[in-house]
Amino acid sequence: MAPAHRPAPPPPAAHEPAGPLLTMAGITKSFPGVRALDGVDLDVVAGEVHCLLGQNGAGKSTLIKVLAGAHQPDGGTIRWRGETVSLKSPIAAMRLGIATIYQELDLVEHMSVAENVFLGHERATGGFIRTGEARERTAELLARLGHPEIDPGTLVGRLSAAGQQIASMARALSHDVRLIVMDEPSAALDPDEVDNLFRIVAALTASGVAVVYISHRLEEIRRIGDRVTVLKDGRTAARGLDAHATPTRDIVALMTGRDVEYVFPERRAATGHPYPTGTDPDRPAPVLSVEGLARDGEFGPVGFRLHPGEILGLAGLVGSGRSEILETVYGARRPTAGRVLVDGRPLRPGSVTAAVRAGLGLAPEERKSQALLLLESVSRNVSLSSLPHFARAGWLNRPAERAGTLAATRGLSLRPDDPDRPVRTLSGGNQQKAVLARWLLRGCRVLLLDEPTRGVDVGARAELYALIRRLADDGVTVLLVSSEVPEVLGLADRVLVLREGQVVHEGEAAALDEHRVLDLVMSDGPGPVPVPASGRTATGKASATGKASVTEKTSAPEDTSAPTPRGDRP
Repeated sequence: MAPAHRPAPPPPAAHEPAGPLLTMAGITKSFPGVRALDGVDLDVVAGEVHCLLGQNGAGKSTLIKVLAGAHQPDGGTIRWRGETVSLKSPIAAMRLGIATIYQELDLVEHMSVAENVFLGHERATGGFIRTGEARERTAELLARLGHPEIDPGTLVGRLSAAGQQIASMARALSHDVRLIVMDEPSAALDPDEVDNLFRIVAALTASGVAVVYISHRLEEIRRIGDRVTVLKDGRTAARGLDAHATPTRDIVALMTGRDVEYVFPERRAATGHPYPTGTDPDRPAPVLSVEGLARDGEFGPVGFRLHPGEILGLAGLVGSGRSEILETVYGARRPTAGRVLVDGRPLRPGSVTAAVRAGLGLAPEERKSQALLLLESVSRNVSLSSLPHFARAGWLNRPAERAGTLAATRGLSLRPDDPDRPVRTLSGGNQQKAVLARWLLRGCRVLLLDEPTRGVDVGARAELYALIRRLADDGVTVLLVSSEVPEVLGLADRVLVLREGQVVHEGEAAALDEHRVLDLVMSDGPGPVPVPASGRTATGKASATGKASVTEKTSAPEDTSAPTPRGDRP
């Protein structure tokens, strides 16, 4: 896509210095055993979008926490509007006009939008909160952000991911903000919502607000960015790069030492797929069969068959039913119609226990909240679904547990090679490897992967791509969901394209390209197209909108895919 066109930043006001709005020089920060920042430099000008890039573990998160006042630097200086400052707390940063919107949104789901927007600086008189005034002001902020349809009185937990992000932006703008840090703001958004996000960013910078934009999607940097700073291993690898003129090859090389962004392993079809898609008497029986599966208001009916070592990708917009299909196959949601079979035997509907016992494993979209025990060690997280294998007469054999998990994590090249390390200290890519290691340790035969590379840097992505392909080559069957169309097409053997919960296309991944997939998911045409007669069905109608509302979640899962089976769910 073409770069987003924005007016030039306004000149500084008479009371503001003409230099950078923010200057961070020689910032250092160490944690026990780790030097997270080793002399990082960053300067940001009013009214610009300054993109901060780097692999997981490069120091981006630590740097923005220093800027937000959540971490205190060990050394270096911070200058704000020409004056040296000390950011002792997030409140101190906010009072200066620095707001941070984290990837993991820090909203209170059981409070209203207005209550979240003014949380910590409530409008009150004599100890009584002026609720009406807060709602009016929140409505003004939502209208400024292009979403007047969001009701300030709605509970945040009822909003979609895009709606929650809008609420978080409104909270930032409720202060006299001059700089906003956005950490992976587009990670959970569909293309239409990303376009609206960029419109909001353009409006903010046009008014003189600076934006520090963190993303692993380099194509977004081209569209929205002005300048780029690249971090690597806690140091500044480059600063002040032109976001439009600097070649992608150069940026990736600065981040990783390689010069390509997507490195997909060779698809077996290129050398002769061992399991051709047509009728073949030598083809093994399907491992996973889904027949007429449906949930009212969410998706279906949908059907497909997967053979050993096959990767099936589900492509579609946020809200198209991709994740809901995975969770229903896994038993975390009870279907209203249809059935799931493993090796020809039906699974009990809505039973995570039955699915896991049959050899299914889910790596959910939100690994931190749905898959990992962040305060526990890598070893305990990996062994969680296999603890009975390491227990005798009610006693856990810890040496055997540790040895088993160490073998699983080393097989996936999880780093650092320390099973006793708290899993929360790992990078996004290594946390995902810990989730995969859990299921491989259990002997999982069908992997359900929901956004496997979300929040994962360019270098770790290549490792995960190679790992997924290697698992498939070893006979593991994979059902893959990703918002990144190139990822689906680069990894999958076959692809189902979904729109509004219905399959609108099924075919070989090699026969599709990104533009064709986007045409299918965003088309205003009729509903599902016929699919080949292979025991798979897809019928029903698709709406003309092709996207989900930001004001309401598509649904709430009945089970959030916890790390271990927690019994059957209704």
